[in-house]
Amino acid sequence: MLNNSEFATLRNRFRRDAELLMQDVSADDTDEKRQEDKDAKPLPRINRHSIFWILVSIGLTYYVDFFRVILENDNIKSWWFNVGLSLLGICLTLASFCIVYLEWFKGIKHYDQEYPAIAPITTAAFIAASCSFNIALWPVWSFLTPVILFTQFMGVVMLISMLG
Repeated sequence: MLNNSEFATLRNRFRRDAELLMQDVSADDTDEKRQEDKDAKPLPRINRHSIFWILVSIGLTYYVDFFRVILENDNIKSWWFNVGLSLLGICLTLASFCIVYLEWFKGIKHYDQEYPAIAPITTAAFIAASCSFNIALWPVWSFLTPVILFTQFMGVVMLISMLG
């Protein structure tokens, strides 16, 4: 077994090695961050990920005949569908207020700091709208309803990100 002085020597050696390693790691991290900042380029608007979601959304819209089903199917629970439309309207109104009025006209870039309640209200309204749409359309597509609606959502988001 090791005696106390040998333990102390071993402990001090590990402490020195650890301090040296920590200094090297922190120096490497700052160098890497500086290099990353220099190499940072804005991401291109058109990429494979965006194209994929847009094409899948278009294909799914065609395959399930989305718009005809929404307009003509009697199995849709209309009350829940109307609630979902109202909540989606609230989301779009708040988004338009932030983008068009606050950012373009007022010049406020960080509107979440000026109006901190907008983001949580919009998020809650969107989550409630997606739940309402899932309930309303469940009799039509059953367990595929969340998949179909998520795919449509991603296609619209990617299309908007490519345009703006």
